[in-house]
Amino acid sequence: MGSLDGKLGVVFGVANKRSIAWAIAQAWHREGARLAFTYQGERLRENVEELVGTFGADTLLLPCDVSQDDQIAAVFEAVGAKFGRLDLLLHSVAFAPKEALEGDFLNTTRDAFRISHDISAYSLVALTRGAAPLMVNGGSVVAMTYYGSEKVIPHYNVMGVAKAALEASTRYLAYSLGPKKVRVNCISAGPVNTLAARGIAGFSEMLKHYEAHTPLKRNVLPDELGQTGVFLASDGAAAITGQVLYVDCGYQIMGM
Repeated sequence: MGSLDGKLGVVFGVANKRSIAWAIAQAWHREGARLAFTYQGERLRENVEELVGTFGADTLLLPCDVSQDDQIAAVFEAVGAKFGRLDLLLHSVAFAPKEALEGDFLNTTRDAFRISHDISAYSLVALTRGAAPLMVNGGSVVAMTYYGSEKVIPHYNVMGVAKAALEASTRYLAYSLGPKKVRVNCISAGPVNTLAARGIAGFSEMLKHYEAHTPLKRNVLPDELGQTGVFLASDGAAAITGQVLYVDCGYQIMGM
C-alpha cells in the first residue's frame, strides 16, 4: 500500500523525461496517486503525451498556458468532472525571456519583468485558486523554487526575483488556505539538467561548482526530488505548510 493511495492530483510543468515535474509525478504515481497532466503548447504535446501514456490510456492530458485564465479554468473544470475532487497540485512552471537571463540584471526590461513574474510566480496563485474548491478534504500544493531567490546566482537575474515572489506567495497562500487544511510548500532543488536549466548561461559550470562545494560532494538526483515530493504530499507532512524545503545536498548551508 502506497503513502498516496487514493489521492488525486494534477501536474503542471512536465516538458520531457528530464523534467523535475516528471520525477515527482512518477513518484506520486508509484505511491498510489492518480494524476492528470497539462502541457504548454503544441510543441510539447507529443513529448508529454508519450510520457503520461505510461500511466494508462485514460490519463487526463490538457493544454494549459498558465498566463491565460480561461485555460486554467478549463483545466480545473475537466479535472473536477473526471475526479470529483483534488488532493494534490504540483506547480513546476517558470519562464523568463532568454535575453533577460543573458545580460546584466540592471537592463531587465519592464516587459521581461512582467512576463517572468506572471508565469513563474502569479501562476501559483491562479492555479491554487482553481484547485482550492476541489480540495474538499484538504490537500497539498507543491511548487518548485531555487536558491537564486535569496542569493545572487550569475545569469539567473530576473528569474531569481520571480522565485522570491513565488516563495512569498507560498507563505501567503499557506495562510489563506490553512483553515481549509490545504498546505502549500516549495521544494528548493539543487541544479538538475533539465530543459529549463540548459537555458541558463554557464549551467554546466554550476553543476561542477555544486559537486565541489556541497557537504555531500555531489548533485541532487531527480529521484530524490521525487521522494521529497511524495513526503510533502503525504500525511507525514501534515503539519508542514508555508515552507521552503532545500533539497540541494546541503549547498544552502555553506558560507564559502
